[in-house]
Amino acid sequence: MKQYVLFLVLASLCTLSCQADDTDNVRTATAMIAAINARDLDALDKLIAPDILRHSAATPDIIVTNLVEFKAFLRTDFATVSDSVQTVDVIFGGDDLVAVRARYIGTQDGPMGPFPASGKRLELPYVGILRFKDGKVVEMWVEWDNLTALSQLGHFPPPHE
Repeated sequence: MKQYVLFLVLASLCTLSCQADDTDNVRTATAMIAAINARDLDALDKLIAPDILRHSAATPDIIVTNLVEFKAFLRTDFATVSDSVQTVDVIFGGDDLVAVRARYIGTQDGPMGPFPASGKRLELPYVGILRFKDGKVVEMWVEWDNLTALSQLGHFPPPHE
């Protein structure tokens, strides 16, 4: 909750010029998203700390405490939504934090946990906060609305048994 409040405070202080923020941390965050979109997981070695921590109430069972686990998480995601792309709507930073509001777009062509491939497109807004140390992402909080995702993919409401 504390991180979400921080995001809201930073967002309220931000003007349209925030999208043109050129701090080193914002450039690194943008490069990280570009590397993920390009499926260039080796590029993440220069952008993300080996002991990265990822937090997300949207995926409480997915534990990421290092870069190897983060790359494994991404590989699973790529297998679920092979054409996924993240587009940044707003990104800005201050001190050791970068906030991003973005969209995750793609087609669910693989299983997602208990849900079979639906073949349906998804456009899911999300927010993220990245913490930096020594020029690399060391911690991230990423949140989205699972009901929106499941509804778009045809998995909610669940079929009647």
